[in-house]
Amino acid sequence: MERIRVGVIGCGEAAQVLHLPTLSQLSDRFVVTALCDVSATVLNGVGDLWGIDRRVSDYRELLDDVDAVVICNPDPYHADAVLAAIAAGKDVLCEKPMCLGPRECDEIVAAAERSGRIVQVGYMRRHPPAVRDAKRLLAEIGEVRFARVHDVIGLNRAIIDQTSTVIRGDDVPQAAIDALWARRRELIAEQLGPLEPGPAGAYDLLLGLGSHDSSAMRELLGTPRGVLSASTRGSFVAATLDYGEFVCHFEIGVDEIPRYDTHIEIFGARHVLRLRWDVPYVRNLPTTLSVLEADERGGFGERTVMPAWGDPFVEEWTAFHRHVADRTQPAMSAADFRHDLDLFGAMVRSM
Repeated sequence: MERIRVGVIGCGEAAQVLHLPTLSQLSDRFVVTALCDVSATVLNGVGDLWGIDRRVSDYRELLDDVDAVVICNPDPYHADAVLAAIAAGKDVLCEKPMCLGPRECDEIVAAAERSGRIVQVGYMRRHPPAVRDAKRLLAEIGEVRFARVHDVIGLNRAIIDQTSTVIRGDDVPQAAIDALWARRRELIAEQLGPLEPGPAGAYDLLLGLGSHDSSAMRELLGTPRGVLSASTRGSFVAATLDYGEFVCHFEIGVDEIPRYDTHIEIFGARHVLRLRWDVPYVRNLPTTLSVLEADERGGFGERTVMPAWGDPFVEEWTAFHRHVADRTQPAMSAADFRHDLDLFGAMVRSM
């Protein structure tokens, strides 16, 4: 097929550091034809840098000029942009979280099903070849006895400023910023009711950082039966998830050490699988898979597999192109995202 014309809705860090470089790398399949941002400083700076002439401040004005959109604007407005794109007959790659509550999620699922549009959620951790290798090995190790999801990261800004140049603007009106936060509070209250600061912060952390982890966990282990316990202190969340024959300990948090400490461990009787992601804001760090296994001599060995060089965002956009070309629905669909919303709601209600 001809190159897919992509419009970028929201030109902040994710668009500048991740999506625009990836789309440029895949220029045989995509061409960015339009940009949208409410900050004129960001919009014009990014447009000049990437040579993109079509620039608008209202995403609805962008939809006539594109075949697909990538949605990177603030979370509370994701659903509005997705629904507008679907109504205009466009395919969508939406950064996570796709939305903040189940009502919006269900509206998107229904609209996508009616229209036949592709809606893919930006869960790049599910795309690397190492994940596919781990899924194959899971079938070989037999019974799972325990699992652990761990994701503790430093502040993104501390890493971004050392590795990338990001155009930032201070020209968004304060009224617009206040409206953004009010809408966020309104949507979360619709999902969970009024929350105390601790659970409210936990839900924000789960929607942002935690959605990557829960999605990758579900890719490997399926959806848990329920939440046995959950707690939050400061900028950390911990939960114990019920998988029937085993439990999974889920732990995420943010500190001030500039690094990503992100992995999933799965324990069998004679094997431990460990997937490690050194992403997202430094590109081209491959996902690795380590296997610790007992041997026949009474000892053990450990090997590390790095199946391919490349970036998870490249894998993500390559998959999106394939779904658009073949008109097939991605596993990381709008309906799939609903599982994460339900899980996060259960965690917060358990706190």
